[in-house]
Amino acid sequence: MTLPDTTSSPADADRTFQVDLRGLVDLLSHHLYSSPRVYLRELLQNAVDALTARQGLEPGAPADAFRIRLYADGSVVRVEDDGVGLTEADVHTFLATIGRSSKRAMGVTPDEPIRGWGNPGDQRADFIGQFGIGLLSCFLVADEIHVLSRSARTPDAPAVEWRGRGDGSYSVRTLPVSARPRPGTTVTLTPRADAGEWTRPAQVQALARHFGSLLRHPVTFADGTGGPGASVNPEPAPWARTYPTPGARSRALAAYGEEVFGFTPLDTIELDLPAVGLKGIACVLPEAVPAGRRHGHRVHVKGMLLPEQAQEILPEWAFFVRCVVDAESLRPTASRESLYEDDTLAAVRDALAERLRAWMARTAAGDPDLLGRFLQAHHLAVKSLAVHDDEILRMLLPWLPFETTDGHATLDEFARTHRTVLVTSSVEEFRQVAAIASAAGLGVVNGGYTYDRELVHRLPEIRPEASVADLDPATLTAHLDPVDRETELAAAAYLALARDALAVFDCDVALRTFKPASAPALLLDSREARHERTRSQLAREQQGGLWGDILGHLRQEAPQAQLILNQLNPLVRAAVTIDEPELARTSAEALYGQAAMLSRRPLRPAESSLINRSFLDLLAHALRKDS
Repeated sequence: MTLPDTTSSPADADRTFQVDLRGLVDLLSHHLYSSPRVYLRELLQNAVDALTARQGLEPGAPADAFRIRLYADGSVVRVEDDGVGLTEADVHTFLATIGRSSKRAMGVTPDEPIRGWGNPGDQRADFIGQFGIGLLSCFLVADEIHVLSRSARTPDAPAVEWRGRGDGSYSVRTLPVSARPRPGTTVTLTPRADAGEWTRPAQVQALARHFGSLLRHPVTFADGTGGPGASVNPEPAPWARTYPTPGARSRALAAYGEEVFGFTPLDTIELDLPAVGLKGIACVLPEAVPAGRRHGHRVHVKGMLLPEQAQEILPEWAFFVRCVVDAESLRPTASRESLYEDDTLAAVRDALAERLRAWMARTAAGDPDLLGRFLQAHHLAVKSLAVHDDEILRMLLPWLPFETTDGHATLDEFARTHRTVLVTSSVEEFRQVAAIASAAGLGVVNGGYTYDRELVHRLPEIRPEASVADLDPATLTAHLDPVDRETELAAAAYLALARDALAVFDCDVALRTFKPASAPALLLDSREARHERTRSQLAREQQGGLWGDILGHLRQEAPQAQLILNQLNPLVRAAVTIDEPELARTSAEALYGQAAMLSRRPLRPAESSLINRSFLDLLAHALRKDS
């Protein structure tokens, strides 16, 4: 920014900001716009707004009477419209003042909110661009902008030529009417050498189709080869066309979704909100996506593609769809690359969420095959919604898949097989008990994944005959068969040595019979029990002092882990007969280590050390025996 000369000005005189245009263009290119390619979007946007204003002057004119023509031959890029045009006064007012928009003349400031579903009386809302900085984007690819315009408001107005340069200077002159016989505006850019990537004819045509394929005004492109101009938007939006059958319509919308997003939708959901003039489709993704990753959506405003990654148009839970919509009343931000967060956007987001819920309801009621494929891919999204949405919970909870002791199954299937549904509080607890519980005929659901435990506990709301309870060690051990008294007495010496060896882990040892017989031992040790033991140990280590007193006050009777040895297993039957104390202790440590590893929980350093030591001791014993 350069400052004016103040040597002869009074100390209290008002001063005018002077703008360093090159610095401002650099700011736009690095912080406001995502890419120099937006220059063409801004030129198209200005042309569309000029046509909108022209239609306001001539409301009886045919819809295709006013057009936009693009031209690029590698040396120039030109955008010509049949819009309202500019007078010489308009040029000085709007083109030479940064931030001044001709649309602002309608009497609405850019920061004035549009409440509710939009304001039909807001004339400025008829225009796409409302910030008065779009023309500056042309300096991202060119050092000079040439504008030739003639106003439609004044039939005998002369043509006006404006040349703006990247150094901040501009010139204006009037020309005879013959310089532009028809009202409208032509903007011509002479690209810089480093802007060829964005100004080549093929690229200009591709950008025009990208941004303007749904524009309501005819747009053509010519590349100077002499052929007829190609239509940029030959057809209306696919949802605005008529089709011979509903099936043909569905296939056409799916094909459009595949063209836009690059995947074949699992299904397409038509979106129609007449109150805000919004139409479009939501394409259901055929594969699951990480819950933390949200896809952007393509939002056209009055046909012009503005935000290409608008996440804010749908709620966070709807990450299983991607949308392309065209709306009348949504407001873009100054960069036109996101949406203005106002009451209108909030209302649209809520209404679109209801459309997605309605689609799930229809699918659940009438298309179980599609519902199955949808839930197989997106059960996590549905679970996150069902936690907070009672309607979705009632509708879809029985059909949601869960990890169970019967494999992956829906709650409806699982509850019919198991009168009481037990649910674990963590993944590791489920893995500890799954094989044993399955053999004992217990029905256990893995409640360790996000939302699962909470949802399983709500099953009785949908199936009153079902019973749900948390699985605890006592429940499982009650289903393990005790050994006879003679076997218990024969193993007493070994069990005593095993308890002594595992006392460091606060682990009791018991002998039971359970299936499968291939499992030598089962370690029952909940996360809560381990946390309590850790706190108790810390309290013992911190005896005395304020911290030790606090921990001692909090200390409860620490629950013990349980190592259940399986009398049906041949290895265990051999181990309990060992009469060498050290070998008995080592075998108990090895059985504990093996059970701890099978639980798949993280091993503590002491447990890792025990596993290594017991393996080496058993190996050494075997070698001594062989020698």
